[in-house]
Amino acid sequence: MQVTVVKSKIHRVKVTGADLNYIGSITIDEDLMDAANILEGEKIQVVNNDNGERLETYVIPGPRNSGEITLNGAAARKVSVGDTLILMTFAMMDYEEAKTFKPAVVFPNEATNKLN
Repeated sequence: MQVTVVKSKIHRVKVTGADLNYIGSITIDEDLMDAANILEGEKIQVVNNDNGERLETYVIPGPRNSGEITLNGAAARKVSVGDTLILMTFAMMDYEEAKTFKPAVVFPNEATNKLN
């Protein structure tokens, strides 16, 4: 049996940009991507703590150590700069593997979105 579990989580980052004139996706500081084991192009769930919106998109890397979290394209309409987000990716795995799997969870500095 296969189950879907949380693979990666970036907990409480602030939106730094919202760009309607882009083809879509979310731009994430590449340092955060590495720390959370998130790949370029990976599907991600975005949860907005300020307005309750949830959406799925894909990840593109932003400049390292920039703290950038930018929603692009239509997703930009779901956030405002300064909103607090939780970002999660998921993986399918065997039930037995899932029992012992530990996701990568990152708690960046909430003021800068950078790793502490």
